[in-house]
Amino acid sequence: MRLVLLIALALVGCSKKAEDKKPPAAMPEAEIHRGEDACKAYVDRACACTAPAAPKLCALAKPLPEALQIAVGVAMSPSSAPEDAARAQVNVRETAKECIEQLAKLPALGCP
Repeated sequence: MRLVLLIALALVGCSKKAEDKKPPAAMPEAEIHRGEDACKAYVDRACACTAPAAPKLCALAKPLPEALQIAVGVAMSPSSAPEDAARAQVNVRETAKECIEQLAKLPALGCP
């Protein structure tokens, strides 16, 4: 009885691992474009700002669009492992969120 239970548990564990290997659904193009637009707008406004904190903001903002593109590339690549593609999708969303949040903070820092 114990042996049957152990075999059943092993099979369930193996089938669960096989399910985890499915690639994630492709990201919608609209979501990718919103992220790209948000990061571009953030860089443009942060680097055009004349407030005292602007040089630091601009320096921190400039790498965000490239980080977004790298994550999109990994997420959309058919050669990416499913877990890598899923993590890259999370990175795309986190980077876009960061751009949107930082863009919203600019007026409080004295940036138009």
